Amino acid sequence: MHPLNTVKGAITTGFLLAAIISVWLTIWAGAGAGFHFPLLDRWLHIVSGVMWIGLLYYFNVVQTPGLAAAGSDKGGPGGAGISKYIAPRALLWFRWAAVATWVTGAIYLSVGYGDASAIHKAFTFESGFRAIGVGAWLGTIMLINVWAFIWPNQKKILGIVAATDEEKAAARKIAARASRINFILSVPMLLCMGGQSHGLPF
Repeated sequence: MHPLNTVKGAITTGFLLAAIISVWLTIWAGAGAGFHFPLLDRWLHIVSGVMWIGLLYYFNVVQTPGLAAAGSDKGGPGGAGISKYIAPRALLWFRWAAVATWVTGAIYLSVGYGDASAIHKAFTFESGFRAIGVGAWLGTIMLINVWAFIWPNQKKILGIVAATDEEKAAARKIAARASRINFILSVPMLLCMGGQSHGLPF
């Protein structure tokens, strides 16, 4: 399997290369080859978060406006190809990346700060954990939106589950609004997540 010919090959190669570089850097630092679970978990949190938010931005900035333009172009090819082949695959990665991001984030809050109560402190906005707490709550709301509003309604829109034309029209509104809410929430969420590790003194 050539890594440049398949998505699976590229993902596998990327993770393998990251593992090799991680071991090399550890040895280079004189620490010997070792396993640091919180660092690994944080890295997985970042990778899955990039996938989740990247697809969220793709949906809001590229696909939704593109499908609207395709729908209004009476002589054009329409959006059937996107709806049939692209959107279901993108939504698969999107919804499971959301789960992976939330789970790895919760694990990191539990073990990454050297404080078993860090997750409680974050979700209750205790001093020193307020920025990450706001970010964690925003991420939780976004995860709920993905699974409670976006995905169930996208299944109707894409014909994965049976729905009348009226139900599809209603589903489009709900899914679009939930996705737009997540798009908006992602901006302060990323501020809080990055700020916790990069200087926000809360």
